[in-house]
Parts: sequence; C-alpha cells; structure tokens
Amino acid sequence: MGSAEGAGEQLAFIRETVRRARPKVARGLELADPLPVARVLVDKGVLSLDQYFDYAVPAAMDEDAQPGVRVRVRFGARVGASGRREGGQLHDGFVVERLAASDYPGPLAPLSRVLSPERVLTPALLRLCRAVADRYAGTLADVLQLAVPPRHAGAEAEPSPRPLPPPTLPDPGSWARYPQGPAFLTALAAGHAPRAVWTALPGPDWPAEIARAVAATLAGGRGALVVLPDGRAAGRVDEALTALLGPGRHTALAADAGPQERYRRWLAVSRGSVRAVIGTRAAMFAPVRDLGLVVVWSDGDSSHSDLHAPYAHVREVALLRAAEEGAGVLLGGLSTTVEAAQLVRTGWARPLAADRDTVRALAPRVRTVTDLDEARDEAARAARLPSVAWTAAREALERGPVLIQVPRRGYQPRLACGRCREPARCRPCGGPLESVGADQPPSCTWCGTPEPDWHCAECGSFRLRAQVVGARRTAEELGKAFPRVPVRTSGKDAVLATVPGTPALVIATPGAEPLAEGGYAAALLLDGWALLNRPDLRAGEEALRRWLTAAALVRPAAAGGTVVVVAEATARPVQALVRWDPAGHAALELEERAQLRFPPVSRMASVTGPPQAVADLLGLVRLPEGADILGPVPAHGARGEELERALLRVEPGQGAALAAALKAAQIARLALRGSEPVRIRIDPPDIG
Repeated sequence: MGSAEGAGEQLAFIRETVRRARPKVARGLELADPLPVARVLVDKGVLSLDQYFDYAVPAAMDEDAQPGVRVRVRFGARVGASGRREGGQLHDGFVVERLAASDYPGPLAPLSRVLSPERVLTPALLRLCRAVADRYAGTLADVLQLAVPPRHAGAEAEPSPRPLPPPTLPDPGSWARYPQGPAFLTALAAGHAPRAVWTALPGPDWPAEIARAVAATLAGGRGALVVLPDGRAAGRVDEALTALLGPGRHTALAADAGPQERYRRWLAVSRGSVRAVIGTRAAMFAPVRDLGLVVVWSDGDSSHSDLHAPYAHVREVALLRAAEEGAGVLLGGLSTTVEAAQLVRTGWARPLAADRDTVRALAPRVRTVTDLDEARDEAARAARLPSVAWTAAREALERGPVLIQVPRRGYQPRLACGRCREPARCRPCGGPLESVGADQPPSCTWCGTPEPDWHCAECGSFRLRAQVVGARRTAEELGKAFPRVPVRTSGKDAVLATVPGTPALVIATPGAEPLAEGGYAAALLLDGWALLNRPDLRAGEEALRRWLTAAALVRPAAAGGTVVVVAEATARPVQALVRWDPAGHAALELEERAQLRFPPVSRMASVTGPPQAVADLLGLVRLPEGADILGPVPAHGARGEELERALLRVEPGQGAALAAALKAAQIARLALRGSEPVRIRIDPPDIG
C-alpha cells in the first residue's frame, strides 16, 4: 500500500510539473494533451535561424499535427499582455517532434494551420538533410527545399498503388564479363552492403547492368536508388528496368514529368508503394524504404553538383546516406574520378572492373595526331582537321556514321585579335566576344551588345580570329569537305537521342552524343587542347571523361571502330584514352593531389565575394589547428564583377570543424550587418 501511495505521489508530481511547463497561449485556446508542444523547422533559409522553434498545438490539430507533416506558423509573433498574438508573418514549416513541455520560458504562439496530414519528412530523411547541411555549412531549410518537393493536394488525395512482391534474382547477364560482377549481385540479394567503384566497359550495356543490380537488391527485399547526370541517361536506365522487371516496380523522378506527377511519384516512394527510384540530381534525397543500394552513374559529371546553396554533390550525399542507412554503393562510370580512386585506396570501396583482355576486345582503336603525321601534311599544322582524322572519317563513312565531338557549341564562341592574339572584349562591359554566324557582327556573351566596328585596344587591328570553333561552324566546314554526306548536329538547343546506322556526319558537343544504331564506325575528338588547357585542377580528368563517353559509342576495334583524338599525344589523358585505362589515370592524379595536399586527400572550402566581405569573413573565422589560407586572389563573377576568392585547407578528419567554423563566421558577419553576399563552397569542384 505504501508503495502504491508513493507511486501516486510521484505521478501527481509529474502531472504538476507538466502543468506548470505547459505553454502559455491566448486565453480560451484549448491545447492538445498530453503533447501540447510541436517543435517546428521553419522554412527560412537564414543561417542565424538554423534551429527548431517551439509552438503550441491546439487540441483541434492534435491528430493531424504529427512529426513529419507540413504546417503554417506565424514566425516572429509574440503573445502580448492581452494574451493575443501580435506581429509576425506566416511561413511554412515541418513538425519534427511533439513534446510534453518546452524549454522556452516565454509564451508560445500556436500552430496556425496543418497544411496536410501527410508525413513527408521521415526521421531518416531529416537525419540525412541535417548531415548534408552540416557537411556543407548550410541550413537545414535550404536542404529540405531540395529534398521535399512542393505539395500538390490532388496528388495526396489519390491512393498509391499496392507494393508488388519482390522479384526473383535475375541471372548475371553482362555482369559475367566482370570477375567480381556475379558476386556483387549475390551480395546485394543476400542483404549485404557491398561498396564498389565500377569501371564500366565500353558499349551500350551499362544501363542493363544497372538494372540487374537494382533487381538483385529488390530480390533481397530492400529498396534501390539510382542517380544519373541527365534525363537521357535516366531514360535509358528506365527502359532497361522496365524491360527486365516490367512496369510498377520502379519510378522515375524526372523534372519533365511536371510538378504534380513528380510529387505523385514521390509520394508513392514515401508511402512504400515503390521500392526502386531512378532520377537526376534531386532524386538523391528520394525517401526509399529499407534502402539497400545507391547507384551514382558518372560521378564526375558537373550535373551532379547542385548550383543552389549549400551546393551539395550527389556522390557525397550518396556516401552519407549509405553510411547512415547501411546500404551498398555502386559508383559507376566509363571514367574514374580521383574521389572514387581515393575510396579504393583507403579500402572503403573495392574496384569492380573487367580484365584487360576483355577491355581490349570491346574498345575501339584509338589513334593520336603525332608530329610525324603533321610533317607528312604541312597544311595539317594549321588545319583544324588533320589529314589523319580526315582520312579516318572518309574511310569510316563507307561503313556507317561518324561522330565528331566539338568542345563548344555555337559558331565561334571565343574571338581574339587576328594580329596579336589578345582576347576580344566588349567595350561597354569587358565581356568576351563571340560570333553567332558568318553574316552577323560579333557580340558580347555577357551583355549581348553587338560590336560591328571592333578594333583591338592593344595593337589597333580590325581583324578577328576564332580561339575556339563551335559545333555549328564545324558542321558548316565539314559539310563542304564531304558534300554528299548528311550532316546532323546535336547540342544544347536540340539534342538527338539516336541516329540511324547509315553513313552520316554527327557533330555533337560533350554530353549530347546520340546513340548510333550498331555503333559509330569512327569518332573524331577535335580541339583537345581546349579541354586540356583549361586553368582547372580537373582539366585532364574532365577531358578524359568526355572523350571516353564519346569513344564508348564506337564499334570495337575488331569491327573496324576507330577513334582519332586531336590533342598532344604525350598528354596523360590522351595516353589513358589510348590504353583505355581511366582507373590508372585517376590513381596517378590522386598521387599528385596527395603531394599538393589538394582534395580529396585534404578537405577544402572556397570563399568568394566582394573583397571587403571576404576579408571580414576571414577575420572572423576560427579555423581548426593547422589550417591553411590560400589567397585571396582576384576572381571574376558571371557578369564580370570584380570579386576575390580564398581557399581554406584542412587535414582529413577536420572537414566538419571547417564547415562549422565557416558557418559560425558567416552568422557573426551577418549579425555585424555584413550585407554583401559571400558564397561558401565545401570541397568545390572547380579549384583553378
């Protein structure tokens, strides 16, 4: 009896404590019981407000205001002496937690409205978004804008389809060409979490291989996520999955589906109706249930790097997610990035590649333009299409289509003085000039101002020459060189998906190369110097990636497939292309990065903005011990504004401390009325 009385007294004490801690709100408002407080993430991407705020839950909203739902709250409101809410603006937010009491001592404003009872922010998604925000020195609200699509009430009202039972484990198919391929699929089906860096073989089979990896994961009762750089690649994997598994087992989160249809598909994933997702960059946050595999195809493609704050990269989000959810990882591509090579070197992932004999049997023959070739043809020294490339194209056109890859779109995207080679600049804004057609005057790429009377400010010459020739000018020139051959172009304005297997010249910019029926008979990779000479740490890696993407569409050497690369034959990326050895090239690049202490061996952040704003931020930041500051140095904005850029470098293991220090410094700068924007990027992909 005594123990019962003691328990009763303890319960009464708890109730009294909760009663006193209950939020103070407007008179007459009945609160939810027993959890009258909602902890809310307010959708305001401001660094100083990157935290949760407590709101009172009216009794009428108790059932709907559950963790994960969208709500409307009055942010900045206060409860006055009369007990009424005063001031503040309505903002969207997410309930992240329900509590019995708040640690905020003052009165709480109540939730204004529950927008939807749909729980779109799951605990796993919230943890992932928080981890991404911390890694990239950003705000949770900014990440959630990428992770959770806008609401469409009509889509929420529709029931999602019933989930299908797991499929049977497919046979390895073309994965049998890789010594470790069948074992990788078996591990996925058994519920394990293998991690691999996959160097795909040339040819059209990689979408089917991704589909089999997804099918093996589904067969093991888990979900799969595939992120690709563009809609064309996503479409190929979509077709391969449909052919292998039939409809209903996967969904494509693509922007071209429209906002409402995309949200309908996203809800089907969130509700567990669909267990496999493919899509482009935003799909990296898709709420797949029981995630067993994350696939990132061509992780070196710039499309995987988000252009909005906090500038997350798909590969890094995939690695964070795999570690958090215990999923397998497949980083695949025709090329290999230094980040992937680092994962292999540290043992975090295993290489997944074919043996050299298989590579040689499937790769085309790669030829370079040597000094001896130029000596045989004096005109080739100044020609854009050396005789070796011209001869290869002429012979290949007897057997099928020929692909010509040109680094730039347009006509003549960069002009220079014909006498002194000084870059041609716009007089009003200083932007670079380009030519858009043979019968049109040059114009500025920044402000669009035409310059019909341009003359060089250095030497006074009125003559212009092209620094880089674009795809349209190339098509014009080759059309004259091969007058009876059809010429097709594929670029930003009009990208071709496929071309027939009949003789034709196909001029394409990188990433826009169409598939050819039966493969191309040859490929010419022009103006390699324009890729290799870029002032960027990744110039060689990016050039090789673009070349391999085009060369992989060419028939094998045994079938007469030939690739001619017009670039310095001794350059490391050119030699890697000749040997078809992207993993070896990445390993050598990684060694050089290690000597220079550049990422991924170290962690780095870039700080870009007006000179005074950058100086203020650097003066406020408290960097980890041993950190280096490189710069600041002048930088040019998109419209030619004068900026400065500094690089901050720390040792491995200090990346989280670097991000936290920069975030704190940015908050302090804004608190001191520093209104000029400063862009912070963690591990920037474009270190010059």
